[in-house]
Amino acid sequence: MATFISFIIIFGLIVLAHELGHYLLGKKNGITVTEFFIGMGPTLFSFTKGGTKFSLKLFPIGGACLFEGETGNSPAKEEGEEEKAPELSEGSFLKASVGARFSTIFAGPVFNFILAYLIGLIIIGNTGIDLPIIETVTPGGQAEAAGLRPGDVVKRINNEKIDVYRQIFFISYTSRGETLKVTYERDGITDTVIINPAYSEELGRYLIGVNAYGEYTKTGALSVFRNAYYEVKFGMTSTLKSLRMLVQGQLTKDDVAGPVGMATIVGETFEAARPHGISVVLLSMLNIAMILSVNLGIINLLPLPALDGGRLVFILLEMIRGKPVAPEKEGLVHLAGMIALMVLMVFILFNDISRLFS
Repeated sequence: MATFISFIIIFGLIVLAHELGHYLLGKKNGITVTEFFIGMGPTLFSFTKGGTKFSLKLFPIGGACLFEGETGNSPAKEEGEEEKAPELSEGSFLKASVGARFSTIFAGPVFNFILAYLIGLIIIGNTGIDLPIIETVTPGGQAEAAGLRPGDVVKRINNEKIDVYRQIFFISYTSRGETLKVTYERDGITDTVIINPAYSEELGRYLIGVNAYGEYTKTGALSVFRNAYYEVKFGMTSTLKSLRMLVQGQLTKDDVAGPVGMATIVGETFEAARPHGISVVLLSMLNIAMILSVNLGIINLLPLPALDGGRLVFILLEMIRGKPVAPEKEGLVHLAGMIALMVLMVFILFNDISRLFS
């Protein structure tokens, strides 16, 4: 029950932030919001205020902020009636300026990043940050052979600036054996070494020969704001790299999780943190919420039909062409994307459930 409630709160929070971004920018731009709901399926309860119906639905996945005229549907026509363009009210989404529509759609993912940053401030303020300082190196490992020593501060790996230790672990974990150019600082002197990761048959991946996790260090009050930015930045870059690996076939279906898989992760994290007290549980749940919020923001910006990114593509096309794509045609593209998305969700759900019993 605790796992279920934790999952509901976490998922509800990040969906609420996303839809609230759409809602607030839509209202600011004078667009009429017809319905705002969290969840999917049958409505548990609802109320109407300011012309908007606010609803909470049964299944705790997803949500939506619906705008007047957004789908481009026009009234049904009598037989033989001449085709006419639908009349748009002042609050119609389609009548709003290009900039207003773009900012309204873009605001959803942006609010997910804002939520992640605010959560990051709480986490960093309580736990500190894992500075990219090497604690131990594996005796006889690749890092030791290259000349790295405990206490070295990693500044850059290849062309990537290193802000937190988890970046080092993520690069190691996702390595396919490519050569790594590591820039580090020791006693105020910066130097560069080359590391060739070694494959571990036992772990089934490449290793660079440093400890997996860094020690968390409390920093100054003002640096909390900078370090929270590093948290969100790491979430963004790791999400994008994971998506790229998925497209390139470097990840399998077992590396992808849907709502059931995420609930399982929440449950496992909750149980692991519970013996350490309520504060560790709360911070662990907040960390998951931060990661998922960044993930939702990034995924929604992908230029795919039915996602915010797909809708932004059509608005950008309108900017380039000087006229919008016919709403009916855009609606069909998004409908096809929604169907494909539902099929994908069913597959992921089946995969999540299969893992539970494997």
